[in-house]
Amino acid sequence: MDFLQTPLNWFSQNILQNPAFFVGLLVLVGYALLKKKPHDVFAGFIKATVGYMILNVASGGLVTTFRPILAALNYKFQIDAAVIDPYFGLAAANGKIAEEFPDFVSAATTALLIGFGVNILLVALRKVTKVRTLFITGHIMVQQAATISLMVLFLIPALRNQFGTAAIGIICGIYWAVSSNMTVEPTQRLTGGGGFAIGHQQQFAIWFVDKIAPKLGKKEENLDNLKLPSFLNIFHDTVVASATLMLVFFGVILFILGPEIMANPEVITSGTPYNPAKQAFFMYVIQTAFTFSVYLFILMQGVRMFVAELTNAFQGISSKLLPGSFPAVDVAASYGFGSSNAVLSGFAFGLIGQLITIVLLIVFKSPILIITGFVPVFFDNAAIAVYADKRGGWKAAAILSFISGVLQVALGAVCVGLLELSGGYHGNIDFEVPWLPFALAFKYLGIAGYVLVCLFLLAIPQLQFAKAKDKEAYYRGEAQAE
Repeated sequence: MDFLQTPLNWFSQNILQNPAFFVGLLVLVGYALLKKKPHDVFAGFIKATVGYMILNVASGGLVTTFRPILAALNYKFQIDAAVIDPYFGLAAANGKIAEEFPDFVSAATTALLIGFGVNILLVALRKVTKVRTLFITGHIMVQQAATISLMVLFLIPALRNQFGTAAIGIICGIYWAVSSNMTVEPTQRLTGGGGFAIGHQQQFAIWFVDKIAPKLGKKEENLDNLKLPSFLNIFHDTVVASATLMLVFFGVILFILGPEIMANPEVITSGTPYNPAKQAFFMYVIQTAFTFSVYLFILMQGVRMFVAELTNAFQGISSKLLPGSFPAVDVAASYGFGSSNAVLSGFAFGLIGQLITIVLLIVFKSPILIITGFVPVFFDNAAIAVYADKRGGWKAAAILSFISGVLQVALGAVCVGLLELSGGYHGNIDFEVPWLPFALAFKYLGIAGYVLVCLFLLAIPQLQFAKAKDKEAYYRGEAQAE
């Protein structure tokens, strides 16, 4: 088996864990299967890969800009807490596995490959499984495989053996396939038949939002149609709205922290510390806030570039290799199809929900304190607002993103305690609902709980299919009347 292990490891490290090239490879294969001219195949590969790289630059920039503020908050208020952020969660999970289960240090990487294979198999057997989506967001798969590995190994002692890695891979693959499959109809509705699904950290939340949002408001009263005083119409411009919102939120925080802390290189170990010799502090605050808006704008451009190529190319993969399947991509791909203000509204209301819940943890002297992380508060809640606004207008967007923020903090604290983590937890909404109940099933039912979770997940697409009035339309991913 060693002759297989080497190429598989190379593919995992160089392609599967590098989503830009993974997406580029899918476009290359798709265009080749469509028998496009070689120069068109090459051009599509470049545009898809570069587009995803642009997305990565923007996402990384957003995180990098926020982390110094997070570190400063931790220093000023002497908070010993867990950060709900998938990157912090990845480090915490890998650290705990290395410390307590050294024989399983490589379990997450191997499980990632097994899980991807399981996802392909479930799509290939779609007539039986009713699964239509291939999860292709490699960096997200790495984060999730690490967290799921810890859950299985820590909570199910009976799987700390030769079967453990396979068990992790199987449940990862089932989750990726089933959860992304749940987003097909909501995303088709949002995009007007865009031909892709979501493979990120909030698929269960997207499905729920799509169902509940119409009960909370009217889609006609969406954020684009919201009547604002004339001077507020400037906020229909994404750049103006994002820059203003970030200036309000982070301006207040930065002024509370003060120039001394933001200039301290021992505190600000990532990003660029404030340099009082070169810049006035209020200009540093404005520049930092506006930087968020810059990266958000870049993110949108990258999304448009790679989604256009991927959607076209996946027609070749769908028709030749996995007929009837959909690519499940980064949730940011959905942002260009909703209201221009939904992303910012979701961020704002989600952050408010998080901050209120953090205050309540402090007031009630919770043994575990949570620090908000940028990735969940931005990507989860922005996505929830985009989908909610499409189905239930601004009221649904505000209510559901606020509730998401509350759950991220409250249930994140429970997850940190359950897994006895230090420093961080995954934090995204799907890894609190439904993964917190899954983890509890692992803890109290052991292997039986693991089996029940797998069966529960596999039953979801069966129920989706059974509910569909037009069975052929289900396979085509068409949103049906409810």
